[in-house]
Amino acid sequence: MASTRGRLDDDPTARSGSWEFGGADAVVLYVHGLGADAASARDQAYAARLGLEAASEAPDAAGALPVVGYSWSSNADWGPAKRTADDNAVPLADWLTAWAEEDGRPVHLFAHSLGARVTGAALRELADRSRTDVLASASLFGGAIPHDSVGTGGRYGPAIAALDAPVYNFHSRNDRVLGWVYRASDRTRAVGHGGAAESATTPDNYTDVGVTDLVADHYSYLEPDAGCLPRAVDRIGLE
Repeated sequence: MASTRGRLDDDPTARSGSWEFGGADAVVLYVHGLGADAASARDQAYAARLGLEAASEAPDAAGALPVVGYSWSSNADWGPAKRTADDNAVPLADWLTAWAEEDGRPVHLFAHSLGARVTGAALRELADRSRTDVLASASLFGGAIPHDSVGTGGRYGPAIAALDAPVYNFHSRNDRVLGWVYRASDRTRAVGHGGAAESATTPDNYTDVGVTDLVADHYSYLEPDAGCLPRAVDRIGLE
């Protein structure tokens, strides 16, 4: 786990556990969404690990890509959590830059729900630093950001376009949290519910991937045998 909980102004590359990973040639960085305390963040990262193992048909835990959990203080009300998501732009960009310089193995970023806002903010920071080379791919699962924000004229579109990697948006019409709660609170549609806005021109490296046939609710995207990770593994090319 990498964590910024209670220490956004401290070393953003601080971590627990080992980076050895049994010689894996790439890693997944999982950024959780709203309402996760430290224990829940770890549990979600582990579930993503199990989901990847099942999706890649790996024979055992050593066969799937290792997952690093990025743990941030999202266990707050919606407004403060969104501000904290934005505040994690620099720490996440620092972590990715440090990884690229010190380790160098490709990083595939998975962001769930409000983790998409953390990711979008970090992509903007990386673009400002001209460090658009630090990711092998970025994937949003049930992204809780506005559906027009990924367009070339939106909040995150230019940073997505600058990234030297593909960005995938896995969205489900069955996601009632985004379809109802998010729409009521932020008075716009979420990119994780129906994809990018029809009026938006998306960057060439951005792809909407519909997973309504696989994902039953907001919390199932990365679940083993119940979410859309098989389609994600196939689309990203993680097998």
